[in-house]
Amino acid sequence: MQRPLIVRCAGHLTAKPALGLQRLRTPLSFPPSSCRLGGRPGIHEERRVLPNRFKSEFLNLGIAIGFLVPPVLVPNIKDQDKLAYHISIMFYIIAGVATLLFILVIIVFKEKPKHPPSRAQSLSYALASTDASYLSSIIRFFKNLNFVLLVITYGLNAGAFYALSTLLTRMVISHYPGEEVNAGRIGLTIVLAGMLGAVISGIWLDRTKTYKETTLVVYIMTLVGMVVYTSTLNLGHLWVVFITAGAMGFFMTGYLPLGFEFAVELTYPESEGMSSGLLNVSAQVFGIIFTISQGQIIDNYGTTPGNIFLCVFLTLGAVLTAFIKADLRRQDANKETPETKPQEGEEEDRKSNKDPTTVQEEHF
Repeated sequence: MQRPLIVRCAGHLTAKPALGLQRLRTPLSFPPSSCRLGGRPGIHEERRVLPNRFKSEFLNLGIAIGFLVPPVLVPNIKDQDKLAYHISIMFYIIAGVATLLFILVIIVFKEKPKHPPSRAQSLSYALASTDASYLSSIIRFFKNLNFVLLVITYGLNAGAFYALSTLLTRMVISHYPGEEVNAGRIGLTIVLAGMLGAVISGIWLDRTKTYKETTLVVYIMTLVGMVVYTSTLNLGHLWVVFITAGAMGFFMTGYLPLGFEFAVELTYPESEGMSSGLLNVSAQVFGIIFTISQGQIIDNYGTTPGNIFLCVFLTLGAVLTAFIKADLRRQDANKETPETKPQEGEEEDRKSNKDPTTVQEEHF
């Protein structure tokens, strides 16, 4: 009997890393851009960073479930046929959930809110041209040097996170044999800590608007966390790995939604969905490159050189982040528009309240 494709392809890398790649790529193939698009309706500009963080938390929650559930659904067995059966069951579950989400997106999602949620967004609608081509928008994005640097640095950080998460099980069981379930729990710890980091960074940005400084500090701390995690992985104490991995995830996973917010600031009034999409493409490309490269390094030299490989690129990303200028165009647009100008919805409400009086006066 011929083995299924997923099992044949996993012959060299073993089945668990293949599962890690699938469980990571499935939730990340859609939500990052949609989190940006869904964050707009009805949220005032001055308080919108934190709500967008909560929306991105559902993305991280999905990844966390992806770390926890697959080791339970797919046991570490040597029988290829039974392994293929368990994998197929997991894929059917993923397909069912993805189909449900697709239906909900069609029914629930709206193109834009009835009234602009902020002055900057109202101006963005006014400046939007129906004749603008997709290619011209892409050209304008890549003429923006600050955004290009952010695309590269975001890709390096997110790519390192993808590679680390995909190969986490291999790294853990190489030092702690038989701990596949705990490897999933370590991944869960990374994501949950990152969710907390995202919320805290959202509160900080709402109050300070220091996008460049916050991004740089989080990037540097991600590098520090990666170095500490690499140094403690082979100490023989699994509880230490939980702590260091959680500390690393607090900054590494917490950086991901921060990058989307910074991109919107740098590219205003361009399409938020397009800027988020380009960041996501960069993350996927670097994620594939890093996953394959680090996997080969681990096979030939061990887990420590593989993690050092990621540390080198995180260092490069931190240096490039320092060269990004804080050109906060959306914040500048808010400052240029008078604060006392009533919103469109408020004007309509006032007019509707005045109509009865006007009618009575005319009747009299």
